[in-house]
Amino acid sequence: MADQTQPWAERTVEVPPQPGVGVPTQRDPYRRGVASVGQPRTPRTEPFPAVDPADWSADSGPRRPLSWHLAQLRRGGEWSAAGGLFAFVCWGIWAISGRGDLSAPLLTFVLSLLTAVGLFALSRLLGRLIWERQLGRVRRSARGAHLVTALFLAGVGVAYLQQTEWVVTAWNWVTGN
Repeated sequence: MADQTQPWAERTVEVPPQPGVGVPTQRDPYRRGVASVGQPRTPRTEPFPAVDPADWSADSGPRRPLSWHLAQLRRGGEWSAAGGLFAFVCWGIWAISGRGDLSAPLLTFVLSLLTAVGLFALSRLLGRLIWERQLGRVRRSARGAHLVTALFLAGVGVAYLQQTEWVVTAWNWVTGN
């Protein structure tokens, strides 16, 4: 055993020679600047089997569990949530300013949300067709579809505010129009 008082970087351990383990024999005598290449190895894996492209189906990828798909849909959801919150606040300002029955404004807001859900689904479908099938890329989240949905909901919120008279008057006063 090495002396324990020596620093760790200066200690060496003697390993006794083991039978069958040694320096590989060289095919050619040593030549300066030329690497010695060992014996050719057998491949570690089997070659890929021949597959007929006509047998491929549209969904030939690996099957993933439902939890994976739901986690993928949740990524980027903060964008849709922020757009939905903005649209809800703007809708609330518009609905309360109407001073009437809230059933028609509520129906309008629900239809706006359903339209946003349809736009999200359309964005996901276009992403699948273009990003995955045409470009051969893998989608790891739904951020793009959530961003498109958030922009739509922000536009809906601005449209609600443009229909509120006192907000338009205040905006014109601030901007000087």
